[in-house]
Amino acid sequence: MSDAARGPVPLRYPAPMRLPTHRTLRAALAVVLVGVPVVAHAFPHVVAPGETLAGLAERYYGKVELEKVLVAENGLDQGGGVPVVPGLRLEIPAVLHHRTEAGETWPELASRLLGDADRADVLAGANDAMPWAPPRDGQEIVVPYNLRYVVGQGDSTLTIAYRFLGDRDRAWMLDKYNHLEGEPVRRGALLLVPLAELPLTEAGRAAARESGALVRSQGAGAARDAQRRVDAELPALAADLRGGRYLEVITRGNRMLGFGDLATPQLATIHRALVEAYVAFDAFGLAETSCAAFRDADPSAELDPDLTSPKVVRACSVRPAALAKPLPDAGPLPSSSAPRPATPRRP
Repeated sequence: MSDAARGPVPLRYPAPMRLPTHRTLRAALAVVLVGVPVVAHAFPHVVAPGETLAGLAERYYGKVELEKVLVAENGLDQGGGVPVVPGLRLEIPAVLHHRTEAGETWPELASRLLGDADRADVLAGANDAMPWAPPRDGQEIVVPYNLRYVVGQGDSTLTIAYRFLGDRDRAWMLDKYNHLEGEPVRRGALLLVPLAELPLTEAGRAAARESGALVRSQGAGAARDAQRRVDAELPALAADLRGGRYLEVITRGNRMLGFGDLATPQLATIHRALVEAYVAFDAFGLAETSCAAFRDADPSAELDPDLTSPKVVRACSVRPAALAKPLPDAGPLPSSSAPRPATPRRP
């Protein structure tokens, strides 16, 4: 969003004005020259009578303490502050969500979404990943909000890290993120603070979706929530499979598929487990459908005939004309009341 589109915002320079020192200019230019992503992360709010920043923080974030983010983003802590009066236009910071594609890397994503490839470690860390391992195909990731903070009197990377990130030990991250190279921050300098923990409430998501004519992803996040739920359940799915609890595999696997938009590797893992479970019940039609979905999610996967059950190999040798959805079009699942094999053989 351009400055013109944002509308008038309060000045962010401390009063009284002072000529910046050489070090202040260098610190500010270090941020500006690194680059700032062109995608806007904030959505507007016009203050109504009776509203306060604390109330807005609770409405949009569900946390009154995040009032400090609204204060910093809108420059209300400089020069004695600006009163929050009806009609004042505020910017409400929010994280973005991005659905990854095959071939994307954390450095490339950080360069495009955060303004600098060196911020890959922050982007990966915000998504519980490591910067040297590429994101999963189809994974919905959160993109931290680059809070533009004007350094005040007595501020340091330690105090800023504690104020916005809740941990003084993350001061090193602010130093690296802004290419300060160990130099202390100076009053009036611009510092970017990456905020990944800005979960919007339902009211916040609705406001983000409704603001402006552009399609915004601040109100997204459902796919990321679903993918996290699946990650939490995958160990139980694997345990059921190892233990020969095939009915539980079928029930859990189909429930997980219904969580929402999953990452491609997650789909491959679930469908591979379903193949074995369906084969155990001689449900070859369902096994063939799941194996086709498994191969679509992981085309490079190979089934070693020496290590794989002949039934699984047979089910995966057939390609259905059209993939059926696991529920309900795939047909009736084995009922818990139906007689189960006396000793289900592991495929």
